[in-house]
Amino acid sequence: MKAGVAMGNPLLETSIDLAVYVINLIDNLDVRKSGHMLDQLARCSTSIGANIHEAQHAESKRDFIHKLEIALKEAGETSYWLTVLSRTGRISDEQYREADNMCMQIRRLLAASCKTAKSKE
Repeated sequence: MKAGVAMGNPLLETSIDLAVYVINLIDNLDVRKSGHMLDQLARCSTSIGANIHEAQHAESKRDFIHKLEIALKEAGETSYWLTVLSRTGRISDEQYREADNMCMQIRRLLAASCKTAKSKE
């Protein structure tokens, strides 16, 4: 059983899995060659789950939607940096596919969650 705040929330659990995967990926790359990109990737990939977690404690429906939309934007940025790192050969195709698949799954879930929440406003 995994420890933490994500129990019972597949979206939050997947976002944590992505953040852990990216952190471990970054720890094994040459920071001297890719420092700026790795910093950006670390920030946006960990921000996804942080915003989803914050949404669970939103002050209002509007705040809930806003947090999910921020997470969706961060997921888009994560995908961008993964693509850049892949195209520059700093991560392997397998590493790219693994991380981007998680990111795409999160983006689909977030988009659906935002759509549902907005329809209930």
